[in-house]
Parts: sequence; C-alpha cells; structure tokens
Amino acid sequence: MSNSGANEQIDLTGQVAIVTGGGRGIGRAMALALAKAGAAVAVVARTEEQLAETVALIEQEGGRAIAVTADVTDPQAVERMAREVEQQLGPVDLLVNNAGHPGEVGATWEVDPDQWWRCIDVNLRGPFLCTRAIVPGMIARGGGRIVTTASHTGLGLWPGMSAYAIGKAAVIRLCETLAAETGEHGIRVFAIHPGGVETALTASQFTSEGARTWYPKLYDYVSQGGGGQPPEHAADLVVFLASGKADVLSGCFVNVREDVNEMVQRAEEIREGELYTLRLRT
Repeated sequence: MSNSGANEQIDLTGQVAIVTGGGRGIGRAMALALAKAGAAVAVVARTEEQLAETVALIEQEGGRAIAVTADVTDPQAVERMAREVEQQLGPVDLLVNNAGHPGEVGATWEVDPDQWWRCIDVNLRGPFLCTRAIVPGMIARGGGRIVTTASHTGLGLWPGMSAYAIGKAAVIRLCETLAAETGEHGIRVFAIHPGGVETALTASQFTSEGARTWYPKLYDYVSQGGGGQPPEHAADLVVFLASGKADVLSGCFVNVREDVNEMVQRAEEIREGELYTLRLRT
C-alpha cells in the first residue's frame, strides 16, 4: 500500500479482530499492526509457541491479544475458536483469513495428491469455515469486515503450482460472492495480494526441487537470500481496510502495491467496469 503513512491516524480501539496464521510471517505483522491501532486481537494457528511469541510482542507494546490454537480446516476446531474469541474478547468486528499453505511445486500429474489437496484445504476451506463461523454474528450486529489473503497467482498462469493457483483463484471468487451476499447486512469483504514477501512459506515454495525446474530464476533469487518486501506493507493494508476507509471497494481484489485511496476515488468506475474482480473477458 503506497500511502501507508496515513495509518498513523487510524484508531481501531473497540474493535475485535481474528488473524489466522498469526503465529509468524505476514499474519504476525498483521496482528501487531492491528493491535498497535487499538484493536484487541485473537491470533490463531496450530503452533502454540509461535502464537505465544506473537501475543508477547503485542503485549510488550501495550496491546491486547489472546492466542487460540486451531487448525482452520477442522470445522469443530474453528467453531470452538470462534466461541473462545467471543467469550474472551467480545463480538468479532474483523476476520483476517491469512492461514496459508504453499503447496508442492511440480507437474500436476506428478505431485503428491494428498499434498495437492491439503493446499486447497488450507487456502480455500480454511477461509470458508472461518467465515461460516463468524458471519452469523456479524449479520446479527449489522456489520463487520472480512479480509482474506489471496495472491496474484490466482489471476494468471503459474504452471507447476496448480494447487496454490487454483486455491487462490477460488478464494478471490469466494470473497466476491460473500461481498454480494452480505452487503445488505453491512459486511464488507476484500481479497488482498500481500506482495512478494520474504516468509517461511515463500521460501518453502521457491527453494524446492520443483521450483528449480519450473521457476529457476526465482529459485536462484530466493536460494541466494533474496527477499521480497516487508510483511508490514500487507499489515498496513489490512489496518486501512479495517478502518472502513475503503468499504466502497467491497468485493474487490486489492494489491498491496496499489494506491488504495486512489482506488476509492475511482470506486464508481471500478464498480461499473467490474474492475479488480475475477472475470473472463471475451
């Protein structure tokens, strides 16, 4: 987000946020930024130690956070997580579906089928289950926001990354559909591209043997220590979306590199032209 300095003026005091995949990487940065803006944050992941580190970092800065261990692909675990967050922090205003899986890089007919489906499970079923658990409460209260970490991978052709690309494309369409379904209830929904961020997920994707074959330049770049942009850029974007300043863009795919204020000014043009959406142009 090119104008992230404006976030210094954003106050999310009184809001309750859930960030899945909040134990490290982009999710941790998002949780820290939301807490710094005043939100009470529930960080969710499978690894207790990583969650404890995130919560400790937030509390060191004077913020409020809780850790909830859950697998976002497990319906019972997700329902339990939703209840626990509401009991400890209150009704949820913001759901950030950030938990992700890199998938295996390789030809579709050669990759492990269980790993292929696990990638779809985490990247698509996870946001679906979390949304399903949280949206009824938002509808009852007349509003809320949902931000899901997608990827530009879901917009183009990425041979050798079929599970990841398909899952992210599906998430973009899921967000568009949810925005249309929940708009009358005051809920705003966004899919975002966080940019090329140096995280453990990115490293596992592009330092694999499959990546050496399919994406040799990226393999060399990442293997030699090349990093992307800081995860704080994506975190700034989430804070901005949580503020309500971009509600008019609900249903859109927002790239962290875009000037979101400029997009807001073009909202009518974007709606009429179905821009920043997943469409087949013929």
